[in-house]
Amino acid sequence: MKKNRWMSFSIMAMAVVLLFAFGGCAKKVDTTKSAAGEEGAGTGMKQGGMGSEEIEAIQPKELKDISFDFDRFDLSPEARATLADDAAWLESNPNVKVAVEGHCDERGTNEYNIALGDRRAKSAYNYLINLGIKADRLSTISYGEEKPQCTEHEESCWSKNRRAHLSAK
Repeated sequence: MKKNRWMSFSIMAMAVVLLFAFGGCAKKVDTTKSAAGEEGAGTGMKQGGMGSEEIEAIQPKELKDISFDFDRFDLSPEARATLADDAAWLESNPNVKVAVEGHCDERGTNEYNIALGDRRAKSAYNYLINLGIKADRLSTISYGEEKPQCTEHEESCWSKNRRAHLSAK
């Protein structure tokens, strides 16, 4: 009886070892089709190459940062105008998605600045939605004081860090 248990245990252990050993082997990748699923589909190439307008349309525009006053997350008239320009570009480029990043200066606790950065990102996000950009094209993230543009300890530098940055994907 003990011999049968030992034999069963040995076979089970060997099966588990083989499962782990061969379970991690590389799978063969089919390279005959493109990422779109069909040969040549989705390339967007015309015979003779692409013109400069087509290349520009593929490369994401440098979306402009918007600034905030100290300890504020409401949008200034200048910020609204910048977001309106960005929304117009996004309307003409419906496949581009945008991450709205909220940033703060170094003053305040980390927790407070993460929350304030989140409110700043959501202010820009909500304004873009009100301008007609679909919510599924937008995401928000707060970096608080973790990713400053400027590291000097003075107001002129802090004002550069109080921003929402739009990053096209």
